[in-house]
Amino acid sequence: MRWISKAISAVALAAAMIGPPGISGASAEDAKVGAATSVWTAPQRRRIVLMRHGDVAYFDAQGKPVPDPDKVNLSDKGKAQADATGAYLKTIGITRFDRVLSSDLPRTIETAERVLAAAGIAGKPTQVEALREMRIGPIKDVATADLPKTLLALDSPRVAGDTRFVGRESVAELQGRIAPAIKALLDDKGWDTALLVLHALVNNTILSMALTGDAAYYGHFDYGAGCFAIIDVGADFTDAVIKAVNVCPNPSPYESRLKTTESLLAQALKGRQ
Repeated sequence: MRWISKAISAVALAAAMIGPPGISGASAEDAKVGAATSVWTAPQRRRIVLMRHGDVAYFDAQGKPVPDPDKVNLSDKGKAQADATGAYLKTIGITRFDRVLSSDLPRTIETAERVLAAAGIAGKPTQVEALREMRIGPIKDVATADLPKTLLALDSPRVAGDTRFVGRESVAELQGRIAPAIKALLDDKGWDTALLVLHALVNNTILSMALTGDAAYYGHFDYGAGCFAIIDVGADFTDAVIKAVNVCPNPSPYESRLKTTESLLAQALKGRQ
């Protein structure tokens, strides 16, 4: 219940801070199509730009985990990624976000602020604790032989709800705290275009919800740092259209063919040598 009340309060705060929406982001062509006919009325959807924070370092140069991953800040690469995404969004005609949400962790807050600045959009993100990254146990406590199984646990095509990541939070528990925050956002009718700057596994959860409208979690999405998806959504995720996935205006995330979790595994194994 604590997550639900905080999520609803945070979205209400976002509405109060940013105010009612201005001109709708829907195109003029959409407005023409939207006219009701005797056989069909075009659906009315709002737009979510769902972004992952920019690059950070969870391991030092020797492969040792940082003391507290919740406190990491953007690297220089991560700052460049955030700036590139903000500049790109401006070029595709996004001049306003009616709602801007981040988690309460520094890497999402800084990314959101840099995106807004680069896009020339006023405002600050509303921090939603329930949208933090999946909670994990200490990697240092995992035996070396168990690292692959542990760090790649969420990489299956479809992941079971009782699957845990590094021995702590399960997929179902993650979904259980994200869903009320997203519902609160969708229940808020005062916006047309929203920016959500969150985390890789949180974004995978939201994309999976948008894809099926149910509690599925698909492990084959891989969100690059500083990259975004576009989801157009009606009243809820049973009426959602995924228009883009993993758009990276700064192309650095495309350089590697490893998944994010595989890169983390490689760094963790380096520290055990």
